[in-house]
Amino acid sequence: MNEKLKEFYDRISGKKVAVIGIGISNKPLIVFLLKHGATVKAYDKKTKEKLGEIYNELSSLGVEFCLGEGYLDEISEDIIFKTPGMRYDVPALCNARKRGAWVTSEMEVFFDVCPAKIIAVTGSDGKTTTTTLIHKFLEASGYITRLGGNIGRPLIGEIEEISADEWIVLELSSFQLHTMRKSPDIAVITNITPNHLDWHTDYNEYIEAKKNIISYQTKDSLAVLNSHNEETKAIIPNCNGKVRSFSAYCEADFMLKDGIICKGDEQLLDSSDIKIPGMHNVENYMTAIAAVYDLVNKSVFTDVARSFGGVPHRIEFIRTIDGVKYYNSSIDSSPNRSLNTLSVFGNNVVMIAGGKDKGIAYDDIGPAIVQHVKTLILIGMTSDKIEQAVRNANGGDKVKIIRASDYPNAVLLAKNEAVSGDVVILSPASTSFDMFNNFEERGNLFKEIVLSL
Repeated sequence: MNEKLKEFYDRISGKKVAVIGIGISNKPLIVFLLKHGATVKAYDKKTKEKLGEIYNELSSLGVEFCLGEGYLDEISEDIIFKTPGMRYDVPALCNARKRGAWVTSEMEVFFDVCPAKIIAVTGSDGKTTTTTLIHKFLEASGYITRLGGNIGRPLIGEIEEISADEWIVLELSSFQLHTMRKSPDIAVITNITPNHLDWHTDYNEYIEAKKNIISYQTKDSLAVLNSHNEETKAIIPNCNGKVRSFSAYCEADFMLKDGIICKGDEQLLDSSDIKIPGMHNVENYMTAIAAVYDLVNKSVFTDVARSFGGVPHRIEFIRTIDGVKYYNSSIDSSPNRSLNTLSVFGNNVVMIAGGKDKGIAYDDIGPAIVQHVKTLILIGMTSDKIEQAVRNANGGDKVKIIRASDYPNAVLLAKNEAVSGDVVILSPASTSFDMFNNFEERGNLFKEIVLSL
C-alpha cells in the first residue's frame, strides 16, 4: 500500500463522514469508506421512495440518511464528500469549512492517492470519444489501463489494486475540475465553448474550471491543446510543462494533410480509415493520438480506427425503416454539439431537438438547421429558443417546425415526415434534465421507441 493511501485510511478511520448525493460515483465511494472504518451518513434531496433499492442496499450496510428538502440544514460531519454537481460555495458547505470541516470529492481523493500515471481529458465537446480512444490505443499496445471519471466505472473502490506501472484514463467535467488542486501527468483539453452557464456564475468561471486540468502540472507533464480554439490556444503560453497542439483546420504539431493525420511529415492515420463519421471525430482521433504518441505502437491507430464503431448516444445508428436511417445523438446537450452532428449529414434531416436550458445562446444553430433540416420536431424547455433561432436565420421560414407532446409522439411525427433517403436524428442541443435523469436515459428511450416501430 502506498503511503498516501495509508494516510487517507488513517484520516477517515473511526470518523463520521458525510457523503452528499447518492449517485453513480458516490455509491462505490460510500462502500469504500465503510470498508475502511468510517461511519457514513448519506445526504440527498431525493426521498427514500425515489432512491428505491439503493436506499435498502446502503441501509443494510449501516449507512444513515438525511433526505428530502432541507437535507443539508443540519450537516455536521468533519469530513464531507460532495457530489460533482454541487457547487463548492453553497451555504451549507461554506459554513462547514468555517467550522474546520474537510470538504472534498471522490475524484480529488483519487488524484491524491492514485499511484499510477493519469491521463485526463476535458472539453466542451468530444471528450468522451477522445477519452475512449486513448484508452483503446493504450490497451491495444499492451498496457494495463483503467477507464474512469465521467465514463467507465468509479475507480476509488479499486485503488488498492492499482499499481504504479498502470495508466489511468479519465474523462473530467468542469464540475469535477472546479475545485481540483492536482493535475494529471497528461492533460487534454479538446476545446472550450460556452456551456453549463446555468451552473457556473459566468463563462469565465467555466473557462477557469477547465484550465484547472493543467494548472498544477510540472515541467515533466504534458498538455495537449487545440490550437484552433481561441480559449485553448490562449492557454498554451501559460503551461508549466510540455505542450502538443492539434488542429484539423490550422497549423499545429498534429494536423490534417491531404486527409491524413500527421505529425510534421510523419503520416499516422488516414482519415478514410476512421469508421465513425464527421470531421469532429477526425479531430478526436488527432487529439487522442497526440496524447499517446510517445507511448504506443503507431500501427494501433489504424487498427482501432477500422474497428471502433463509436460511443453510444453519439451519432449512433439504430436502424433503417422504409429507406429512412435513424440515429441517436442524445449526447448533443449543447447547440455546438448539434452543429457538429448536423455537419455530418446533407439537407435531408428530420431532427428531434429540445430539452433543458443551460443558459447559453442558440443563435448559431439556426443557420445550421436551415442548411440541413427539412423538418424540425421540438420538445422540451428550449423549444421556443430553438424555434426563434431558426426563424431569425436567413431561410428559416422554409423549415417545417412541429411541436411534440412527448417522445413517442416525437418519433411518430418524425416517421411520418421522413421519406426514403432521409435521416431522422435525435440531436437535442440541450440537456436532458427537464424530463430525464441523464442523456443516456433519454437516448435509450428514443432507441426503444425506434426499435418498436
